[in-house]
Amino acid sequence: MPSMSELVRSHTDLGPDDVAWLQLLQADWQIIADLSFADLVLWLPDREGSGFWAVGQMRPTTGPTSYVDDVVGTFVPRGRRPLLDAAYAEQRLVREGDPEWRDDVPVRVESIPVRREGRVIAVVTRNTNLLGVRTPSRLELSYLQTAADLTQMIAGGWFPAQGQRSDHADSPRVGDGFLRVDAQGHVVYASPNALSVFRRLGLSGDLAGLALPDLVRELVPSRRRPDEETLSAVMGGRTHRDTEFGTDEVTLIARAIPLRPQGTRIGALVLVRDVSDLRRRDRELVTKDATIREIHHRVKNNLQTVAALLRLQGRRIGSQDAKAALEEAVRRVGTIAIVHETLSQAVEETVLFDEIADRLCAMVTDVSAVGSRVRVRRAGSFGELTSESATALAMVLTELLQNAVEHGYEVPDEHPAGLRSTEEILAGGLLGEVSVGVHRAAGRLHLVVDDDGRGLPDGFDLEGSTNLGLSIVRTLVESELGGRLEMGPVPSNHGTRAVVDVPLDPLT
Repeated sequence: MPSMSELVRSHTDLGPDDVAWLQLLQADWQIIADLSFADLVLWLPDREGSGFWAVGQMRPTTGPTSYVDDVVGTFVPRGRRPLLDAAYAEQRLVREGDPEWRDDVPVRVESIPVRREGRVIAVVTRNTNLLGVRTPSRLELSYLQTAADLTQMIAGGWFPAQGQRSDHADSPRVGDGFLRVDAQGHVVYASPNALSVFRRLGLSGDLAGLALPDLVRELVPSRRRPDEETLSAVMGGRTHRDTEFGTDEVTLIARAIPLRPQGTRIGALVLVRDVSDLRRRDRELVTKDATIREIHHRVKNNLQTVAALLRLQGRRIGSQDAKAALEEAVRRVGTIAIVHETLSQAVEETVLFDEIADRLCAMVTDVSAVGSRVRVRRAGSFGELTSESATALAMVLTELLQNAVEHGYEVPDEHPAGLRSTEEILAGGLLGEVSVGVHRAAGRLHLVVDDDGRGLPDGFDLEGSTNLGLSIVRTLVESELGGRLEMGPVPSNHGTRAVVDVPLDPLT
């Protein structure tokens, strides 16, 4: 299904400001569809003047639909829908005419011109399935009257409003709680759901006739309600925006839409929703996230303690082989600690792995015998990874880099290892470069570690290798990550290439 922007570019002469106006209208037209018990379709005039294109459609949640199929992207030539033509040409609401029949269903059609800055830029058709019509209740009459006011506002250019909006994804709908207030903010009508919402706040009587801002001040403690200006503006129906308030047990969102069918405000539509359960779950999630981050922080601290103990033990051992083994163990523990440190600072249980990879690259060269005389560079991005994948991949990357740096290069005698100053390092020159290339494609992560060192020994066999680091890499890649590991010469030189290909977690 084509988007409105695509249809506008392809078939109309509307400018960016016109499109922005229509997008504001669409942001709120679920309310109009529900109040009208009718489908809404947005039609734009063709740039050639030959007809109209349907660029948007909204079905009601309060009644039966008039359109079984989607109509977005369809074209109606002039003359086929007289009401549509008349609303655009005469710039007025058009309601006259007999019902249309669609799939044996009678449908009443009304056409509403969409006015912006004195000119009509589109037409909205309101399509009511008459099979669902019955003697209306007071609730339905209030809905229909409010819908009629809003449609007149669209035709007059007073709706949608350009005022401040909230980003509440859980903004109230018509069915959550409907109130109509007069110009002074007194309740003219409240739906049963709206009455139930306020009774959860502590209201004991009826809402009719009460001043809504004063009622909220009475029921809600000052620390749990918005500032006085916002409270009066929203609950009095003077501005198009929403706000959140409540008690320690109950939380509500209220949204106001001023009604100005003739340009002067006569009252407002106020929608309310009880979001107490949603806020309680939000608080639980925040507490859970904080607990998880604290656990990662403590794990990191414990791992650093283990690494410190291993270093102390290494200093008391005379065997060089044993010292080297403990140093490798310290490095591996430090690698896992880096991942947990990153997770302790993250909001989600995923991490941006590029920062971890760069820290690992620096750590490997810092602790290696060749020091800064081997340069490690990264190309490409790992992106976000889950905590489980990040820990395993960090170990894999560290072992591959360590292998490349320690076994791919040796320090010449004229430039012995252990150089410390910048001048000495520059005098010794670089021994080589290790490149880390990574990219994500088709749900997989492809990692290539190349060095320009002396290459693999003759007769090297990955399957039969007894190297501990490579054994760890194979186990993690194949068992933990479910991927593949390959090693061989770099095609363009005598160095070594390690290739890791693993599937990505669907959540990342």
